[in-house]
Amino acid sequence: MKRQWANEELVEHWSLDVEDRALLGNKTGATHLGFAVLLKFFRQEGRFPQYKHEVPGIVITNLATQVGVAPEAYLQFAEELRQFYQVGWQTRNFADMVLIKTLFYTGVRVSELVSIRLADVDVERCQIRITRGKGGKDRQVPFPVSFRELLALHMQRMQEKQATHLFESVRKKKYTDRGVRKMLERYAKAAGITRSLSPHKWRHFLFTWLKKQGIDDALIQPYSGHESRQSLENYSRLSLADAQKEYDQVMGRFPIQ
Repeated sequence: MKRQWANEELVEHWSLDVEDRALLGNKTGATHLGFAVLLKFFRQEGRFPQYKHEVPGIVITNLATQVGVAPEAYLQFAEELRQFYQVGWQTRNFADMVLIKTLFYTGVRVSELVSIRLADVDVERCQIRITRGKGGKDRQVPFPVSFRELLALHMQRMQEKQATHLFESVRKKKYTDRGVRKMLERYAKAAGITRSLSPHKWRHFLFTWLKKQGIDDALIQPYSGHESRQSLENYSRLSLADAQKEYDQVMGRFPIQ
């Protein structure tokens, strides 16, 4: 990416439009600026930045002004994400890393994650059945083909322990919502992150990212568990196989592999 941008170029290529602001939602501070940078960089380059200084300073300053956040906040956001991943992998806790990737790839709520049974996972089709999710409704969510082998290995280990749920403690008790959140907070604290990196933020990030890849709302919303009359009408004309194919095509570019 070029380092110098004229004012008119910044306005043309880096202005946050109505759709961008809607996708950013009610984020604040460094998180707000960080997601704004990721969204606009991807729109410009067709990928996410590979290192924090890849985004020109003038671009960060421009976006920071638009969201009302100090430009330095972006570097804080990028560094926090890097630290979180680094600490997570350094622990070499296989089950924790599978759990984190499952959250990232599927966008399920923590309350739904802890209720997933081994029998709910279809490794061949790369899908997980969410039973009685929010609103008491069932749905299928995808995961990338690239994640299948890792997930299958984790499942084999759980089956050897005669577990029922995808994630269980050594006492054969399924994980709790509170326990998962405390685990994520522990990794964030070990990485020196003081602000919240809640699972809900990653859920929002996944669906925002899929939308920016050109995936239709009619495919995203049934996976997310959100409903609207229009999306359900559109989805009724699309098969789950079509949705899975599009998902697999774009997830090869997802920044978390």
